[in-house]
Amino acid sequence: MDHFRISDFTDESKPREKLLNYGSEALSDAELLAILLGSGTKDRNVLELANDILKDHGGLAGLRRLKKEQLGEIKGIGPAKAAGILAAIELGRRFSKSIRSNDERQRIDTAEDVYEYFHYQLEHLDHEELWILSLDTKRYIIREERLYSGTINTSNIRIAEVFKKPLLQNAACFVMVHNHPSGDPTPSAADIVVTRNVIEVGKKMELPLMDHIVIGAASYTSIKSYID
Repeated sequence: MDHFRISDFTDESKPREKLLNYGSEALSDAELLAILLGSGTKDRNVLELANDILKDHGGLAGLRRLKKEQLGEIKGIGPAKAAGILAAIELGRRFSKSIRSNDERQRIDTAEDVYEYFHYQLEHLDHEELWILSLDTKRYIIREERLYSGTINTSNIRIAEVFKKPLLQNAACFVMVHNHPSGDPTPSAADIVVTRNVIEVGKKMELPLMDHIVIGAASYTSIKSYID
């Protein structure tokens, strides 16, 4: 039988009350997860359980990679709790997608802007994806396009394909974005080489590459910062 429910905490330490009094931004990842879990086990209170789950599975990004069967195998998470976590993750994904599809005037000025735009979609994937983000003269988003999905060997990326969508969209500049399923956003030597090649071609075509961002687990790297 589960023990250590959220109701066992003092009012000051209850995640739900903290959320209502101070807003969701005031809660840690573990506190938000604790609200979804609702109760702990006979050995751990719900907040300890949430902390241990995040620690053992690589934080939120790692938790999002887990399938329902894997969630169900975690001590302290039964079918009902697993369903609640999966529903919250899917709701977040759909919410992020709806914002992206409706926000036609979002501006991209920095590498962090790119990360904030793409990270929910890419950081949890167990495979690589390469996206192209076409921007207008004021760096507002025109369109996003997925160029590759699967195991991406950047040394085999065709430069012509990289430029095809931005040219068709009459973009003033563009951004390349891809993820590393390992969670480490450090660019490979091939990542840097292909970025250099795209930059050089872009100069000749007067269609500059603004940046090439690698997204990892709750982190990112600007490849252009390695080159500039």
